[in-house]
Amino acid sequence: MKNENPSIVVHEIKPVWNSKSTVLILGTMPSPKSREAGFFYMHPQNRFWKVLPQVFGETLVYANNAPQKDKAVEERIDFLYRHQIALWDVLKSCEITGAADSSIKNTVPNDFTQIFSESPIKRVFCTGNTAFLLWNKYCAAKYQSFGLTCECLPSTSPANARWNFEKLVAAYRRIEKR
Repeated sequence: MKNENPSIVVHEIKPVWNSKSTVLILGTMPSPKSREAGFFYMHPQNRFWKVLPQVFGETLVYANNAPQKDKAVEERIDFLYRHQIALWDVLKSCEITGAADSSIKNTVPNDFTQIFSESPIKRVFCTGNTAFLLWNKYCAAKYQSFGLTCECLPSTSPANARWNFEKLVAAYRRIEKR
């Protein structure tokens, strides 16, 4: 493992949502590979874009590391809109080493006011314990007037090896229950 120093990361990927979104899925902060690709969960070994489509009986054509990056991103956005899913991250900025959520400090949360004001979202799902803890620390009370529920889903990161693909799909099925 490389000895990396922490760096201050500012979230530059725009949230995916529209006025029909009914569910919001939140990560913590995009990984270096995702920031490089300009979209969420784009590390080649991250299982998010295999798990979520499986929940809805679909498979995406373009892999996370596909040379046609724009087509891969467009395909993912189309999928999210089709299923009324919004996608973003809890944090706007933080200090982090690589993609290790355990190294996060000096956090600033994103502002979700517009998303909750302009969509019928009532259910929030956090992909991993860190995102869930940060949501509860910074956001749960602030946005309680929107009548939201928030659940923690297991991380789809390759670091979460104890959750195999089948177990992840079973856990993520909670998203489709409307």
